Amino acid sequence: MDDSLDSKQPESVAAVLKVFAILQALSEQRDTGISELSVRLAMPKATVYRFLQTMKTLGFVRQEVDSERYGLSMKAFELGAKALQYPELVDLAKHHMQLVADATGETVHLGTLIDSEIIYVHKVDSRHMLGMYSRVGRRAPLHCTAIGKVLMAWEFPERRDRILQGAVFERFRDKTITDRAGYLAELERVRAQGFGEDREEFDDHVRCLGVPIFDRLGMPIAGMSVSFPTFRYDHAKAPQVVALLKDASRDISARLGCTKFPLDAPEGAAQR
Repeated sequence: MDDSLDSKQPESVAAVLKVFAILQALSEQRDTGISELSVRLAMPKATVYRFLQTMKTLGFVRQEVDSERYGLSMKAFELGAKALQYPELVDLAKHHMQLVADATGETVHLGTLIDSEIIYVHKVDSRHMLGMYSRVGRRAPLHCTAIGKVLMAWEFPERRDRILQGAVFERFRDKTITDRAGYLAELERVRAQGFGEDREEFDDHVRCLGVPIFDRLGMPIAGMSVSFPTFRYDHAKAPQVVALLKDASRDISARLGCTKFPLDAPEGAAQR
């Protein structure tokens, strides 16, 4: 936190800045202690404690009884969820996501676009001990995730171009696509086959399959994916997983007002 900025602010404004600095720090680490927050934010422990207790009383922060460490509560998530363009999206998707997770045994994500990245807005964990590390609120790149690919593959070219102006084709793994031309070719493939793939492009030893979710205008407003450790990924069963995802997307999209599900259209019929 910038002490010089803080010193120039009225007391009430400075307090607001401290509150949001604490919330931001808690959002970046699952459970944090007062000492860690004090060092990280350059605030006295007594100040951090006072704000945490107030936020806890208001229900936005939780405290672990055993460790006395702090984290954000579901009330904080509920507040953030209201910022979604379609606030009902998570409620409509979570039952389907659980069914897909039950059928596959793997982690299922729901993600939407934010700036030139995706952000995970809901997640159902794998039933296995070893699954994909992720959390709700985590951002991920467009160019090497299944959700990012499906969001861009069905987007209008003009809007896609604007979004990709802010994208950085960073290399995360050996298989990451690192140039715009290669990415656009990948989007053509994604659209032709009707689903997106992450072939160990973002995380080592993780493969993902994803499909888009559409609004009443037939535009992609979210993506749903299943993540597999590579040793549990069975290429022969991939079509079954994609079918589960498409069935889920079809129903969610219909509930969002989509009357003609683009993934059901004959190949080439929906090309723009």
